Amino acid sequence: MENEKYEKGAPDVDVVSQITDSSVHDQTHRKLKGRHIQLIGIGGTIGTALFVQIGSALTEGGPGSLFLAFTIWSTFILAINNCLSEMVTWIPIASPFVRFADSFVDPALGFCAGINFFIFEAALVPFEVVAFNLVLQFWTDKIPIVAVIAIVLFLYAILNVFAVGWYGESEFWLAVGKVVLAVGLMAFTFVTMIGGNPLHDTYGFRSWDPSKVAGAPFAEHIKTGSLGRFLGFLTCLIQASFTIAGPDYVSMTAGEAELPRKTLPRAFNSVFYRLTTFFVLGSLCIGLVVPYSDQNLLEALSDAKPGAGSSPYVIAMQRMEIPILPHIVNALILSSIFSAGNGYVYCASRTLFGLALQGKMPKILARCSSNGVPIYSVAVTLAIALLSFLQVSNNAAVVLQWFVNLVTAAQLLNYAIISFTYLKFYYALQAQGIPRERLPHRSFWQPFCGYYAFFGTFIMAFVGGWTVFLPGNWDVPTFLFSYAMLGLAPVLFIGWKIVKGTTWQRAEDMTFFDKEREQVDLYEDTHVSGISSSRFAKIGDFFFA
Repeated sequence: MENEKYEKGAPDVDVVSQITDSSVHDQTHRKLKGRHIQLIGIGGTIGTALFVQIGSALTEGGPGSLFLAFTIWSTFILAINNCLSEMVTWIPIASPFVRFADSFVDPALGFCAGINFFIFEAALVPFEVVAFNLVLQFWTDKIPIVAVIAIVLFLYAILNVFAVGWYGESEFWLAVGKVVLAVGLMAFTFVTMIGGNPLHDTYGFRSWDPSKVAGAPFAEHIKTGSLGRFLGFLTCLIQASFTIAGPDYVSMTAGEAELPRKTLPRAFNSVFYRLTTFFVLGSLCIGLVVPYSDQNLLEALSDAKPGAGSSPYVIAMQRMEIPILPHIVNALILSSIFSAGNGYVYCASRTLFGLALQGKMPKILARCSSNGVPIYSVAVTLAIALLSFLQVSNNAAVVLQWFVNLVTAAQLLNYAIISFTYLKFYYALQAQGIPRERLPHRSFWQPFCGYYAFFGTFIMAFVGGWTVFLPGNWDVPTFLFSYAMLGLAPVLFIGWKIVKGTTWQRAEDMTFFDKEREQVDLYEDTHVSGISSSRFAKIGDFFFA
């Protein structure tokens, strides 16, 4: 490694990671600043699920179950955040948790984890493109679907192909819009619930009052009595497991983060608190602004009204005769969807890039442009996004459900692999006499968080499609899409293990990417960040660095 690559004042240093095949290197550039990473962790998870789709769970479980489910699932996200933060800040490499599974557990698990996460992220790109078109129809359905899809995919290509700095900057400001929307809707809830609305209706916690709303706050779903209320809660918990994320998106920036040991701990520490603020308080607000049995909400969901038309917030605004705001909400939701899809292109391409670095995908996918962008991995991701055109010949709602069913179990399986990998990492440190105090960032409640996250996410992965097993509800496509990834994962693991003859890693023999850590140490010791000349960038650095 030539020391010239680490000269002071070179803000676009590329940290080269040596891997098994020395002819393939990590040529990405560390250009993502702290504020980029902070907002990428938030922006990648806030979208239609929080503002629109959550209304469906509200009608099935009631406001109490919705709030309780989102609160409980946030504790699992905290546990996953703790597991990732400790490993990634010490070893900040590209596609980290995929490569950790490879080195800390078994190369076969690394291959399984990489394919699973790539399919998950890549499938979410067309999901968001389809959702973008639906939200646009809140105003008009005159724009050809083909044109909308083509424009969105073209913009994703522009933002992801030319330089990681373009992606980071665009995602930062798009994510700021999401934060403004989420905070604005919570403020809207507080103001209107105390009478600050055109009707001067002080509704407070009326939707939680069983004397005002029958069955509140815990609604019965499918069955009656306690079992029905439990099933309502379970439906809300499944929605929460699909909606709340964040730590995995922060970790995917590790290989391109500027001064990772300084910026990543801050990002990990803030992700949980910010996401739980948005999701826990957001779920509370949803259950306040409109009753779970509201007829307008039920009709909007059954008729699949486009865009914000199915959002509980917009329905509440219409009920309170508030003009203009629904259009503002729809516009911000539109930007939220675009931002989420943009983030999925980034994460999917970096996952494919990480697999190529390890020799688990063709070497060409590890090649980068002069700007440090894995150009071929981005191209493959965008090619898969062409599945968005399925909605041209199919109902958009049906296509959306296909993607939702496919990715929900994949996300939970990914979390289970991350937490299991951490447990192997934790006990390997003990076996080799490496004190955790030497780590640049040490998480709390370990190894409890590892076990808690593993068992919770693993069990929930099998629960997601439970309704298909009810009498009269059997549906082959629903079953296949709900459990396809759970069936594919062991096939990938066993197949790779047999073909490649991989070995389960023993705690005493495990290595911790020593060369890569040394290179990061050298980079951080000699690196001087470039000075941004943008006034807007300076404002962002001030608030989010």
